[in-house]
Amino acid sequence: MSDERGNEAIENCGHDCSSCGEACAARDPKSFLEAPNPKSSVKKIIGVVSGKGGVGKSLVSELLAVELHKKGLKVGILDADVTGPSIPKAFGVTGPVMGSEYGMYPVTSEGGVEIMSVNLLLENETDPVVWRGPVIAGTVKQFWTDVIWQDIDVLLVDMPPGTGDVPLTVFQALPVDGVVIVTSPQDLVSMIVTKAVNMAKLMNVKVLGVVENMSYVTCPDCGRKISVFGESHLEKVAAEEGLEILGRLPIQPEFAHLVDAGRIEEASGPELEGALAAIEAL
Repeated sequence: MSDERGNEAIENCGHDCSSCGEACAARDPKSFLEAPNPKSSVKKIIGVVSGKGGVGKSLVSELLAVELHKKGLKVGILDADVTGPSIPKAFGVTGPVMGSEYGMYPVTSEGGVEIMSVNLLLENETDPVVWRGPVIAGTVKQFWTDVIWQDIDVLLVDMPPGTGDVPLTVFQALPVDGVVIVTSPQDLVSMIVTKAVNMAKLMNVKVLGVVENMSYVTCPDCGRKISVFGESHLEKVAAEEGLEILGRLPIQPEFAHLVDAGRIEEASGPELEGALAAIEAL
């Protein structure tokens, strides 16, 4: 039935994607793009993605924002992880979000990072977001169309894990300039990276490279790097996928402390210099 329906859609195709709801292979991905808020100005959009959860995408997004801001760029974070938003907590920002007849305004952190997250719209930050996929995806789309992102050099999109509704919506609706893939040093790394790479290729989005989080812990006594999760497989996977390794983040208790205290802007991430260079090169 699905093949018959697909063949019928192709036969009846008028080649006008603007009014067509079919997800056919010949469709131009750019036909799904949503216009930003008329008052917005965003130069580059970078997605921070992973094929699975628990690898530290939000931490990498936060550190990238902090380091890019230190370099004099105006940075925003669109928190697309609607059911597990953590960006406002890390930056110590709270709602309510202010708005006008033109749209909503992101909340600005103490250090100057612009943030929009569903947690800034909830009455209590601990209220669960019990929504179905299409509603969540629609909310993320509104964070692009209804929010006024003013004079942003780099807008980082902190994605939820996997390849579901929200990543699909972001890749289709936003003009994403590139993605940074986040992974961890475990045997699952090949699957994690390959899933993310394949989705980016499917959506014609450039992969800037990969960041390995929880790569090692530094012994406080001798300074030796200890591979807590075993030896990394990143070089092999990066070579197979033709990816650049953009950095390796250690397990750093200070990161957790600063996130919990809402003071992530006091952190330093020199290990991400490769990722920063790849973004700046755009």
